[in-house]
Amino acid sequence: MDNGLKMLLDGAVEGVAKLHPYIPGKPVDELARDLNLNVDNIVKLASNENPLGPSQKVLDAIQAQLSDVTRYPDGNGFELKSALSARYGVDSGQITLGNGSNDVLDLIARAFLKPGKNAVFSQFAFAVYPISTQAVGAEMNIVPAKNFAHDLPAMAAAINDQTQVVFLANPNNPTGTVFSRTEFEAFMAKVPDRVLVVLDEAYSEYVENPDYPDGLGYLPSYANLIVTRTFSKAFGLASLRVGFAVSHPQVADLLNRVRQPFNVDSFALAAAVAALADVEYLEKSKALNDQGMAQLEEAFKALALSYIPSAGNFISVDFGRDAAPINQALLEKGVIVRPVANYGMPTFLRISIGTKQENQTFIDALKEILA
Repeated sequence: MDNGLKMLLDGAVEGVAKLHPYIPGKPVDELARDLNLNVDNIVKLASNENPLGPSQKVLDAIQAQLSDVTRYPDGNGFELKSALSARYGVDSGQITLGNGSNDVLDLIARAFLKPGKNAVFSQFAFAVYPISTQAVGAEMNIVPAKNFAHDLPAMAAAINDQTQVVFLANPNNPTGTVFSRTEFEAFMAKVPDRVLVVLDEAYSEYVENPDYPDGLGYLPSYANLIVTRTFSKAFGLASLRVGFAVSHPQVADLLNRVRQPFNVDSFALAAAVAALADVEYLEKSKALNDQGMAQLEEAFKALALSYIPSAGNFISVDFGRDAAPINQALLEKGVIVRPVANYGMPTFLRISIGTKQENQTFIDALKEILA
């Protein structure tokens, strides 16, 4: 390697060289090319997307924006912030908009983490937490999970003088596990006020449990709490990449200082406003997910496969052996699911909930493979 190039690369942020890039679900077109399959016959259940298809109100809102495609979007997202404020009972000054909630998580790392400091998060937690932490040169403080779920007492105990941020996912991806109000309140009572707690609620719209700790309701009690959410899942806007965080106004002010201008485009802003107002679509999304979850759970039980009960729009199933050959066999049958070996779960596959027919296509393919 050229000496100048080596010096250049050596000068990069130390944590970046150790990063493993985020691996998204395999695209349908890529699988079709790789295995010479018909695109129309491929089922993708890998990326926790909404199988319902877009809301007509969303499509109409996007169409209305087309004539202004030469103009920059509203950098402050006034209309979306106003809609979020009305929907969730928070002040606009508490909101930070992001290019998906991943963007907001990255903003948090950039604003609050640095070399010599650490972020606490759970084993089997969302892959973006270690990526964002290492990218700014901070250390990872990973706490072993308990039954694939967050061990909140252990996470509280892991906080030390160098801890700046704690990432909590509820429900967690890829395990689908949740923690209760009691568990969360006991955890927050142990967290120093100087430590920022990030409550990632990307899948909150799918949760029915009355003991679920809706993070937005806790914001008045904890200045060190920030709640992140997304429009990619239940609202069906994955392609448009729009998410948000709600926090203390002074925390939001810091995040908005490092937020890139125009990080949410005009189509995403308009679509998110329309999606918030489309209550019927959200109800249909939830109902379809409930039906699909029951369909997959029933199939796993019939196949004597253990799985992690999930409160999200996905479910992780354990094959008791290396799941990579099963994943490859599914791909060859035109079914894309998500391997989670990179999460330390090599015997599992994560399956997103699809339509009834998509779920059945997966089930039929799996039965043939296991037979």
